[in-house]
Amino acid sequence: MKFRDGMWLVAADKTVQYAEDIHTITPSQNNRSLSLLCPTRHIRSRGDTLNLATMSVDITAEFDGVISVEVAHFRGARKKGPDFELYPDGRPDGPSELLKDDKGTTLTSGRLAVTVGPNKDTFDIKFHESGNPGRDLTSLLSRSVGFAYTPALTSPKQVEDLVGAGIKHYIFTQTELGVGESIHGLGERFGAWNKVGQSIEVWNEDGGTSSEQAYKNVSFWLSNRGYGVFIDTPDKIELEIGSERSCRLQTSVEGHRLKWYIIYGPTPKEVLTKYSILTGKAGKVPAWSFGLWLSTSFTTNYDEATVSHFLEEMQSRQIPVEVFHYDCFWLKEFHWCDFEFDIAAFPDPAGSIKRLKSAGLMRKVCVWTNPYLGQASPIFAYAAEKGYLLKRPNGDIFQWDLWQTGMGIVDFTNPAAKEWFVGCLSKLFDLGVDCIKTDFGERIPTRDVAWHDTSVDPSRMHNYYSFIYNKCVYEALQSRYGADQAVLFARTACAGTQRFPLIWGGDCESTPPALAESLRGGLSIGLSSHTYWSSDIGGFEGSPPPWIYKRWVAFGLVCSHSRLHGSNSYRVPWLIDNDSKEKENCTEVLRTWVQLKRRLMPYLFAQAQESAEKGWPLSVRAMALEFPDDPTAWFCDRQFMLGSQLLVAPVFNEDGSVEFYLPPGRWTNFWSGEIVDTPGWRKESHGFLTLPLYVRDGTLLVLGKEPAETDTEGFAYDWLTDAELRLYSTKEGDKARLVDKSGVDVGILEVGDAGTVKGMDLLKGSPKVAHIVKE
Repeated sequence: MKFRDGMWLVAADKTVQYAEDIHTITPSQNNRSLSLLCPTRHIRSRGDTLNLATMSVDITAEFDGVISVEVAHFRGARKKGPDFELYPDGRPDGPSELLKDDKGTTLTSGRLAVTVGPNKDTFDIKFHESGNPGRDLTSLLSRSVGFAYTPALTSPKQVEDLVGAGIKHYIFTQTELGVGESIHGLGERFGAWNKVGQSIEVWNEDGGTSSEQAYKNVSFWLSNRGYGVFIDTPDKIELEIGSERSCRLQTSVEGHRLKWYIIYGPTPKEVLTKYSILTGKAGKVPAWSFGLWLSTSFTTNYDEATVSHFLEEMQSRQIPVEVFHYDCFWLKEFHWCDFEFDIAAFPDPAGSIKRLKSAGLMRKVCVWTNPYLGQASPIFAYAAEKGYLLKRPNGDIFQWDLWQTGMGIVDFTNPAAKEWFVGCLSKLFDLGVDCIKTDFGERIPTRDVAWHDTSVDPSRMHNYYSFIYNKCVYEALQSRYGADQAVLFARTACAGTQRFPLIWGGDCESTPPALAESLRGGLSIGLSSHTYWSSDIGGFEGSPPPWIYKRWVAFGLVCSHSRLHGSNSYRVPWLIDNDSKEKENCTEVLRTWVQLKRRLMPYLFAQAQESAEKGWPLSVRAMALEFPDDPTAWFCDRQFMLGSQLLVAPVFNEDGSVEFYLPPGRWTNFWSGEIVDTPGWRKESHGFLTLPLYVRDGTLLVLGKEPAETDTEGFAYDWLTDAELRLYSTKEGDKARLVDKSGVDVGILEVGDAGTVKGMDLLKGSPKVAHIVKE
């Protein structure tokens, strides 16, 4: 929301007041916080203290490198929920210090400090590296903290009845943008990677990937200057990122309070780790989830025979399917989502699932669900009577015909509704269902609704609904299958939902631009500690031509998770190219990339454990996270890191041409062994069985054995037996972590003197060392 008309004028429909002075600074008794009283005009005499607004700015040292700032106008305004669940794994202690000198009042929190200027007539709050005031991160300067009414007030008395007068109250801050500063993150956003110049609403919507809307809005952004900001509200947040004042990032919310945390790294990886301490780290997921997921697609015609045929064909073509996913029409039409298989298509769901698993055609089953209930289902009347559905203030069930006719929305603020929902999931688990796709949850109404929990604000519930919805399902999976065996496939998210893996990128078209925008979305959401990410391979909307399908397969199989899924057309490879027998046909391409990912599992799974522990993305990981001191890395949005050691550049063209950037260091082509020492941009051409895949120097890459034609182990195989170890420009002290298929740390491989490797006894069977590249 813009409050001004250029630099000089206030917007015609706004009344705006700014904190002009810092009149008093009051430390807390423990010296861990400061409370600033900030009048909205300069105080020259006692008379100036009357008939004016004041604002309070509370600054608190939270833990090492983290400081919170809360701005308030009317402190008496009621605080309604819900609130984010902060510090889910416990709040760490951290050093703090308060110092007052001629430079101002400085509060330090480990490596981060904030200094309030000494002149009370000058609004000046600087955030900087502790002990180094010259290392400024950002500032709150003149007219950077304020509040606004809209429409504009004609008299101060109108504040007596804001609701009756239809007047809204907003509060805002404006942090300074430095020269060359770039801003990234804010959830899974599909537009430009650098957000400077953009107006952004943090508000979940079902808008597809080709719009400014986002399914996953996360109120956290990362700067290339070594810090990030987490905005602590699930309510709608409106950001002007250099788009109202080109030198400032404005954050505004409707209400009387705004709280955010500034997080200093100094590296972006450290920023993400500290953010994950605040909001939570991703749960660990089982090895089988990294394998190929095959879907029925959405509106296609399918039944038990179709599913069996697809899986039998995949097996005959030596393409192992780890998870088979039944999308919406496993349910009877108009009955979504009452958790009952459509018996016309699946007369014996438990028996069918058991037979398919016993035959080794797939190992796990996923089914589509959502948190809505169509009124045609007999269960609707039961859920309505019991109070499990969201209501209107007059007691009616809230219903609309958006998506399902007459559908209601499950009210997860009602403990009984949550218990009922978990009971429905448990019945699916009894049938053999292993994981759940939690679709939808974005279009949650905010007007004329009454939640069971009367302490919540409907506007704050809009984004937060994604948290309680996914948490409910994830904990049900954990309860049934174990803490590290729970997997869901979610579309919507807010801050904290990274705790409930995993997510996919939503509805994309089957085009090269959609592939590129999906990658941008993955890079963006990775900056909010979402360790795992996937997209609909081949694109969701439309029927992909074979070349798009094959390019997307290559990209999708080097993401952490890989699912073939579409809308009104199937995604099995032989139907994409009419079962072509030409070289590099769709079947061969899919088989090749599935086998490569399977071989990469020793590396992938070890990197996954570290990523989850540290709050980092596994894949897709932005180049800037690994190379923050390389300015070019902050502009790379068509390539990514797979973990810390492998660089991947998807191909977006039919002819195989691709341009990508190699940061400083020594890089080795995974396919050819070619070594590149010079940083810079490269142009290459690739068929469908390769793409730019480069290994960073100092890498000990463990590969699993080649799969046998009769392989029955899937992705959770014993990859530490008969493994292959490749050393890439290693030196003494370089290491690799070994993790077995259960996620248990086995030990460390380490390069010793003369190129020897310590810990080879940890690899079982007949391991071999190959493709050694020496300095």
